[in-house]
Amino acid sequence: MLLILPVAASLIYALIVLLDGQEHFYRTAVPVVLMAVYFTANLAFRGTWMRYLVLNAAVYLAFIVFYNLLVSGVIRPISVVFLMFAGAVAVLGYDSRSAILSRQWAAYFQILPDFTMLFGGLLVSLAIRPHLDGRYHPTWGDRSDGRRVRTLPPMSVVVPYIMVNRNGACNFIRDELEITDLEQYVREKRREGLTNFGLTHVFIAAYVRCVARYPALNRFLSGQRVYSRGDDIQYCMSVKKEMSTDAPDTCIKLHLKPTDTVYDVYRKFNEEVEKVKNTPLNSNFDQTARLFTMLPGLVFKFTVWLLKTLDYFGLIPLFLLEVSPFHGSVFFTSMGSLGIPAIVHHLYDFGNLPVFIAFGCKFRRNEVSADGKVLKKKYVDMTFNLDERICDGFYYATVLKYMRRLLSDPHRLDTPPERVEKDID
Repeated sequence: MLLILPVAASLIYALIVLLDGQEHFYRTAVPVVLMAVYFTANLAFRGTWMRYLVLNAAVYLAFIVFYNLLVSGVIRPISVVFLMFAGAVAVLGYDSRSAILSRQWAAYFQILPDFTMLFGGLLVSLAIRPHLDGRYHPTWGDRSDGRRVRTLPPMSVVVPYIMVNRNGACNFIRDELEITDLEQYVREKRREGLTNFGLTHVFIAAYVRCVARYPALNRFLSGQRVYSRGDDIQYCMSVKKEMSTDAPDTCIKLHLKPTDTVYDVYRKFNEEVEKVKNTPLNSNFDQTARLFTMLPGLVFKFTVWLLKTLDYFGLIPLFLLEVSPFHGSVFFTSMGSLGIPAIVHHLYDFGNLPVFIAFGCKFRRNEVSADGKVLKKKYVDMTFNLDERICDGFYYATVLKYMRRLLSDPHRLDTPPERVEKDID
C-alpha cells in the first residue's frame, strides 16, 4: 500500500501539470500537499501512536498552509521554507532511528526514498524565487541572452540535431525594392532636422517593426536549442572610422525595442556610430580582439574551442556576449556607400546570429507604365541570409512581405506599434 502512495501522488501531479501547467507549474502547493499525505499515511501504516500521528498531521497541515501563502505571494520569507524542510528531515530521522541504527542495508534502502524526497525539497527551497508580477523570469535552461522556447513543434526540435551548422541550415533570397516614396520620406525627415537621416535608418526601423509583429524573428539557436531574445533586438553592424581602404573596421551593437520608432532608431544608431568615430580609443570589440591576438596560435585555437564549448552550454560571460558581433538578432550591412550591389554574406557558425541582411547601391530602371509612358524609377537591391531553424520558410516569407508593405508606407514607422506580439512559451 505504501508503494502505491508515491506513485499515485506523482500521477496526480503530472495530471495537474498537463491540465493546468501553464498557470500552476511554478506556483503550486500540490507537491507539498502530496508529500504531507504520503508521510502522514506512512506513519499511520506503521502503527504510530494516535497522539503522535495527529501532531505530525497538524505540523504537515501548517506546512501546507504556509507554503501555499508563500507561492501566492502573501508572505515572502523564503528562508523559512528551508527550515521547514530541515525540520521534516529531522522528524523523519527521529521516526527512522531504529532503521538508521540497525546497520543493515535492507533497512537503509527502505528509508532511502523518503530521505531523498525531503532532501530534494531541501535543495529546491534554496532556489525558490516567487515572482508575482506576471512577467517572465529566467529559469533553468535559459541563457543570459535569451529564454528557451519550450513549446516548439516536434519538427523544429529535431531539425537542429540534423542540420548542426548554421551555414548548412541557411536560406538565401535576393529582392529589389522601388524607393521613390522612400527617398521622399528621407528628404522629409531631413527637413525635420534629422540631418544625416538615410535609408539605413528606415530599414532598421522596418526590421524592428517586423519583430514587433512577428516575434519569432528574434529567436536564435544555440546548443541545438531555440531561444528567444524577447524585447531585446540586438542589431550589429560593421563600420569604418574613415572611408578609405586602409581605415580599420570595427563593429557596433545596438539594443533596440519592438516599440522603437524611426526616431528612436535614428537617435540610438547615430549615438553609437558617433561614439565609435569620434573616440581616439578603439571600441570594446577592438580591445577584446586585440587581447586575443596576443595569445600564441595554439593557445588562441584552444581559447576559441573553449568559447565555442561555453557558448554551446550558454556559459559565456555576458560581457563577452555584449562585445561579440557574432551574437545578436541581425547583422546589417549597406553597400550603398561603396557603390556596389548587395553582397551575399554568409552566416557565422560561431555565435548565434541568425539573420544577415545586405543592401546595395541605388540604381535606375526604365519602365513602361500602363498608358505607354516610359518612367524612370529608382531601386535598391537586398539580400537576406536566414537560419531556417529558428522559424520556417512560410514565416520568413510572411515577414518579408510585411517589411515590403512597411517600406511602401514608411510613415507608419513614425509612431510605436499598436500592439507588440509575444513569442510562444
